[in-house]
Amino acid sequence: MSAPKRMRRILGHSLRWIGLAAVSVGGWALFEALGLTAPSLFAALVVAVVFALTGLGPVAVPRPASMAAQGTLAVTIGLMLDTDTLGALGENWIPAVLVGAGTLVVSAGCGALLALHRDVDPVTGALSLIAGGATGLVSIARELGGDERIVAVVQYLRVALVVVTMPLIVTFAFHTDTDGGAGTQEQSTTPWFVGTAFLIGAVVIGIVLARLIRLPAPATLGPLIVAGACELLGWPVDISVPAVLLPVAFIVIGWQAGLAFTVASLRAIGRIFPWAALLVVSIGVVCALFGWALSAITGVSMLTGYLATTPGGLAAVLAVSATTGSDVTFVACVQVIRLVSMLVAAPLAAAAYTKLAERRKARSNEEPSREADESACRPR
Repeated sequence: MSAPKRMRRILGHSLRWIGLAAVSVGGWALFEALGLTAPSLFAALVVAVVFALTGLGPVAVPRPASMAAQGTLAVTIGLMLDTDTLGALGENWIPAVLVGAGTLVVSAGCGALLALHRDVDPVTGALSLIAGGATGLVSIARELGGDERIVAVVQYLRVALVVVTMPLIVTFAFHTDTDGGAGTQEQSTTPWFVGTAFLIGAVVIGIVLARLIRLPAPATLGPLIVAGACELLGWPVDISVPAVLLPVAFIVIGWQAGLAFTVASLRAIGRIFPWAALLVVSIGVVCALFGWALSAITGVSMLTGYLATTPGGLAAVLAVSATTGSDVTFVACVQVIRLVSMLVAAPLAAAAYTKLAERRKARSNEEPSREADESACRPR
């Protein structure tokens, strides 16, 4: 490629990012004026979806930027951990596990229903509607014999639906005061550069450790564990993530979900899209009922119960939780239980669906041959 063409390509790519950023900031200001929860996250997601479907935006958020944003949010959440909340979760671990199991059952059932469509095989149906670990499920779809295109679009449809509706539900259904949470934490006396150095160290160490022990969502869970452990141990004292970095992380997380949608990917599954969307909405409604039950059993607020049981969008859920003053530690723990259980169960569910489909096929093949044998034995 010649130098002028390379320069034009770089310039065009840069203009796409500049346009996406400018419109996202404008949407952030608009949604903040309307009083929406997590306005930067919501604006970035909506703008990214529009840019992706019109072909005006970049293809995807670079992986290092995506991991840095998730890690920034995770460290912020980890520094909010406290022993009282962890103790309360210890008393309520049975309801938390039951909610995760219930979400798994509902996801598996909806996956089986999706597989009834003639264009969807059992493995693809199972992986498409497992409520957790979208990226990981897409990556193993081909290995397990599924259609990764369908898995990708349905999974990101689930995540986008959660991320889009969550700020609206939190704002208008719960009438939440968005002035609480991470946005108004007490100002740390630690210099900003010390907080930034701690953030970088926690993200890097957390991701490395999470990959070594094969944790799902390493960019979120690794830094969360490292920062949480430091906070519970009381070291370093009075540390916090610089406030200016959190809205930037929210914007990148919104872009990450929104840019995953393309016209080509939606066309690829156009025939099953309405059926898949209905099933995704059904999972969301059932999980909201789980949140109500969790609130009634454990005594946490309805908002905390709702955020703890949303079927996906871990980074976005933690972001909204951090900005609404809800019990962020409880939300994080219940969401982690859901995420881990889903990723562990996904290959097992896919294998079970495959065996079931093979048995049904074998039975359908046996029936014609049996009928033929019976007809041959009849006297003529």
